[in-house]
Amino acid sequence: MSVIIVFLFVIAGFAGWWLSHQRLMSRPWLEQGLAGDFVALDRSALPTAKIGLGVFLAVVGCLFALFTSAYFMRMAVSDWQPLPLPRLLWLNTGVLILSSIALQCAVVAARKGQIDTVRLGLAVAGLTALAFLIGQLMAWRQLTEDGYLLSSNPANSFFYLITGMHGLHILGGLVGLGRTTAGAWNGARPERLRLGVELCAMYWHFLLFVWLAIFALLAGWAATFIDICRQLLT
Repeated sequence: MSVIIVFLFVIAGFAGWWLSHQRLMSRPWLEQGLAGDFVALDRSALPTAKIGLGVFLAVVGCLFALFTSAYFMRMAVSDWQPLPLPRLLWLNTGVLILSSIALQCAVVAARKGQIDTVRLGLAVAGLTALAFLIGQLMAWRQLTEDGYLLSSNPANSFFYLITGMHGLHILGGLVGLGRTTAGAWNGARPERLRLGVELCAMYWHFLLFVWLAIFALLAGWAATFIDICRQLLT
């Protein structure tokens, strides 16, 4: 339970920071200016698509929090034998970070109307995301060749379950990224393209955060962190 609480606190903090940058807390009736300024302010309100994606990511965050809690509870049983962390996961982590950075660059370029940079950022993000998925499959193959099969031990099952679930979310994100990339090359309206790029970046940054938490969990660092949090809460 404490794992879920800590995870949800982190998600709530991230959501609070993000919402604070979306003018949700602005009070237009206290603003001074011309009527046209109020129209512009209303148009800058948070799009419904961002709210919907935010709700979806909150649900996904709770799902991974439950997986993490189950992981900690199951590892306390005597038959738990943690498998070695493939070194390839370090490279995969760097690739996913690069993918997230590329999308953030695309967001900045979209706000400035630099369409060529947007296309480059989207292309780099897509290719690095594909490289991440291929790297994950290679890590799975390496583990299975070394005898760490799915049904051999509960730790193995959790590893394949959690990393596989994260990979599926990356694969789903590639569908949306592909549509946004197609719009960038087919001359989509600047406002629509900007929103699509921002949604992709928001999704990618969240999955990067989730992966870093998963990586810390599988490496054993999360257990130390949770113990510290438990001591602080008690």
